[in-house]
Amino acid sequence: MNEKSYVIGVDYGTDSVRSVLVDARSGKTAASSVFEYPRWKKGLYCAPNRNLFRQHPLDYVEGLEHSIRSVLAKIPKSGRAAVAGISVDTTGSTPVAVDRFGTPLSLTPAFSKNPNAMFVLWKDHTAVEEADEINHVARSWGGTDFTRYEGGVYSSEWFWSKILHVLREDKAVAEAAFSWVEHCDWIPALLTGRTEPSALRRSRCAAGHKAMWHASWKGLPPSAFLAKLEPGLGDLRERLYEKTFTADVPAGTLSREWARRLGLPETVTVGTGSFDAHMGAVGAGIEPYHLVKIMGTSTCDMLVAPLEAFGDKLVRGICGQVDGSILPGMLGMEAGQSSFGDVYAWFRDLLSWPLSAVLLKTKGVSAATAARLAAETADALIPALSKAAAKLPPDPAGPVALDWLNGRRTPDADQRLKAAVSGLSLGSDAPRFFRALVEATAFGARMINDRFLSEGVPIRGVIAIGGVSKKSPFVMQTVTDILGMDIRVARSEQACALGAAMCAAAAAGLYPSLLDAQRAMANGFETVYSPDRSRAAAYDTLYQRYKDLGAFMESRIRGGESG
Repeated sequence: MNEKSYVIGVDYGTDSVRSVLVDARSGKTAASSVFEYPRWKKGLYCAPNRNLFRQHPLDYVEGLEHSIRSVLAKIPKSGRAAVAGISVDTTGSTPVAVDRFGTPLSLTPAFSKNPNAMFVLWKDHTAVEEADEINHVARSWGGTDFTRYEGGVYSSEWFWSKILHVLREDKAVAEAAFSWVEHCDWIPALLTGRTEPSALRRSRCAAGHKAMWHASWKGLPPSAFLAKLEPGLGDLRERLYEKTFTADVPAGTLSREWARRLGLPETVTVGTGSFDAHMGAVGAGIEPYHLVKIMGTSTCDMLVAPLEAFGDKLVRGICGQVDGSILPGMLGMEAGQSSFGDVYAWFRDLLSWPLSAVLLKTKGVSAATAARLAAETADALIPALSKAAAKLPPDPAGPVALDWLNGRRTPDADQRLKAAVSGLSLGSDAPRFFRALVEATAFGARMINDRFLSEGVPIRGVIAIGGVSKKSPFVMQTVTDILGMDIRVARSEQACALGAAMCAAAAAGLYPSLLDAQRAMANGFETVYSPDRSRAAAYDTLYQRYKDLGAFMESRIRGGESG
């Protein structure tokens, strides 16, 4: 390694992409830049009332170039020669239909405004029926249950469900699609110029957790199984892939075009892509049996275990267990909650309704003043609610809520499930309601822990990253109290991007392994939350009420569908 070597981590989130330039020796961030997706910000190609969320590839391409050029502009031009590698993480499963050259169909004139030809974002839940069908066929077709390493339940948030939905809904896209590519695979392919579907390197993380890939059946499920779902899926299988690669493996080097666009040498290594939560776990300093919680609009919970210690154990109801999906040589396990910070944002928006419906139309107040007051009030709501709710003790007889506003991811994925609240009275004011919602998200987190423990997977520590862990002491203390475990908050403001930078350092050969890169570049922890044991009994009572309410709602929703 040179005296000064840099790596770039690119973190694609739901609303924006962030690039960080990291000193490969120390792990310190030298520069960072954020690019908000302009089309997404306008709400284009989405229909939230139908749970349809699509993103145009131009948002991704523009963000890639702008954010990387912006971080490079913050160092002397001579420093660009010291950049050794770039690695990318993205949301997922976020697949797109491509032509035979690997170009997303929405980048071609005929499909430029067709949402079905765009990336199907992780939070798109239009494929609930298709997920149900996949689960049914996997159990009944007479062969291997290909969901067994996916926790035994396939989700509408994942690869095959989304493809199946689009193939059935849009004949034009179905006929034009030569293959399908995950977002985390397409960006490295774009940077290296190796976009042809048969040539680009596919992420082990994406394939194993979302596409039912497993070495024991030599890759993806066979055409015979997929054809049971849809003949077109069986045909597609031959135009996908068999091999997958971990995030420490190079995908190639910068193409001439992208070296020119970024102002970097063509010798820069581009690593194989991965999902944001998995690289975030690397950046947070994950170690065996320490759960990393990525706490944002939703949560992803990451855990690794030594392969030799875990054996052939299967964990029910999680989002997959994959060899090397987080750290090469270890089994990566994923769980999570479909909504977390989104629950609080929903309540804020609910309370903010009069600001737009009444205040902005009030006579005697200028439009500019009304808009400013509305914005300031909305921004202050959650901090004010948190402050008031923190003064309230847990009330075993108070309101109890479910956190399923966007369905349930873990345990046992089911996006049909809905939230509910019980125990309301005329004394249930806004802070008490908000406290019940925060407790609900914490109880959802405890359900995940309990599932791991009941399946024989120990949890020896908890690490948190993400916006909620940095900005919400009340939420963090509540989660800590309900889990009954210390939670360490990672110091890095951008743990996912830092994890991507660590992967870039390993792929570029600056370290012998990703584990070595992680140890050298780790940023440590800034805060430790410890549980208040005096609240344990009250929370145990509330937790049982949460589980009872969940069981009731689940039976009603499923009973209504079957009836």
